[in-house]
Amino acid sequence: MVLVKICGLTSYQEAIAATEAGADLIGFVFAQSKRQVTVEQVDQIQRQLPDHVKKVGVFVDTPIHIVNQIARLVKLDYVQLHGKESILTCLKSEVPVIKALSLQGTDSLEQVLDYLPVVDYLLLDGPKPGSGQTFDWRLIESIPLARDKMILAGGLTADNVDRAIQEAIPIGVDVSSGVETNGKKDLIKIKQFIQIAKGAR
Repeated sequence: MVLVKICGLTSYQEAIAATEAGADLIGFVFAQSKRQVTVEQVDQIQRQLPDHVKKVGVFVDTPIHIVNQIARLVKLDYVQLHGKESILTCLKSEVPVIKALSLQGTDSLEQVLDYLPVVDYLLLDGPKPGSGQTFDWRLIESIPLARDKMILAGGLTADNVDRAIQEAIPIGVDVSSGVETNGKKDLIKIKQFIQIAKGAR
């Protein structure tokens, strides 16, 4: 069954709704964003969550010693590095790494193979992460080795996630804006997305 990550959560209500709907991973954005949260917020949220849901902190080019410090403080299970972090930086993380990469064409596939051996998951996103835009899923056909570590992101919604899973065959899917209404997490959309993604294969 496909793993589902709901990202950009900002409250306990959102986090527990995603968890109860069957999310495997929930993401908190520590980078500058309209969904940015503080260490204090996440600490309060994570204290009330069940152990089985995995907590992911999203960072963009944050010094790795700060990433590690935050990961310890709020008990993150994974860090998602969404900037230009090097392979060496990934190796210095104290917790498992999800490395986000933007796929903009065949030229960007080489970096997927470079990071593949050193990270736990690769989150493959479109050319403009956070924009809600999809990318050409056919690009993934040339990197079948990545599928066991691939989390598909970029423009996914309840309307297209089934097709995305059938075409890309990822181990997981990630959504943020695709489960929002007027810029806020929509608990009904979260539940619909998870149900469809979990039933896709």
